[in-house]
Amino acid sequence: QQLSGHFLSPLQSHCPQPAPASWHQWPWPSFSVSDNGDVVPRGLVALCESRTVSLAGWWLVAASRAQQLPRPSLSLHPSQGVSLGDPVTLRCHLPRLAAWVWLYREGGWSYPKGKEKDQDAAEFSFVSTLQEHAGRYWCQYQVSWAEEASEKSDPVELVLTDHSYSPPSISIHPEQCVEMGTNITIHCWNKGYGAAFLLHKDGSSPPIKHQDPSGGGAANFTFLAVTPADSGTYRCSYRPRGYPFVSSPLGDSVMLEVTPTAAPSGVEEQSRANLVMALVRGFVAALVFGLGVFFVIDARSLWIRRDDNCGAPPVTVTV
Repeated sequence: QQLSGHFLSPLQSHCPQPAPASWHQWPWPSFSVSDNGDVVPRGLVALCESRTVSLAGWWLVAASRAQQLPRPSLSLHPSQGVSLGDPVTLRCHLPRLAAWVWLYREGGWSYPKGKEKDQDAAEFSFVSTLQEHAGRYWCQYQVSWAEEASEKSDPVELVLTDHSYSPPSISIHPEQCVEMGTNITIHCWNKGYGAAFLLHKDGSSPPIKHQDPSGGGAANFTFLAVTPADSGTYRCSYRPRGYPFVSSPLGDSVMLEVTPTAAPSGVEEQSRANLVMALVRGFVAALVFGLGVFFVIDARSLWIRRDDNCGAPPVTVTV
């Protein structure tokens, strides 16, 4: 059996004799027919007595089964701020109950782990992290030995802080308190050796900017036309060249405060005058409307009184 969970047991169950020593000894028919009459797709096959096993067809079935299994997810605990020597746990969350779980490290090893059937997660822990533990990880699971393994999870990165590296320095230009729309630059540097620099903002978990200068130990992060949303506390870290998952400690901080642009005095006075005019116009319009309604009601009452007078009986005068 292979580590990824793929098996050659179908060949062993159908072929009592050992497989050919090299791949070129396998025949390549255009198709073959199994014992139950099914047509086997063209592919790499092994002929054993009266039975024909199609490796290509078996791999197609295996791939189809793997695609049917939901993908697991992998999380890191703690998720950030892990220093060399700290304990850390990688937790593989399983959408289905599984018998085996694999943890993979990019460019390195893989580690299988059996688990209880009623658990929905498998944990892989480092009691004391070393530099070689830093890297990118995936996990994968298998429901049983008779089925194929699932697809791998999305990767997570284990970045370890090495306190033997000195923290970087930081500065801000033109100044820490600027008006909205100003362009500012945050300058980060170390003691002169090449590194990838990262800019962090307090309250944001991942770095907000990344820069890998071609040479030297400095980087400039520019913000164009800043807004109040850019206000906050900023820090830098760096990752030495050749060690993408090893980080320096965070350096000192700088504070950026962005204030709304003040309106010119002339514009402010004009705006106030416009507001007064709008209020006056509204008052005049309401007065005219009220007078109009009053005159209409008064005229209507006059017409009603005149009609009543016209319909009254004549007055008789006795001498």
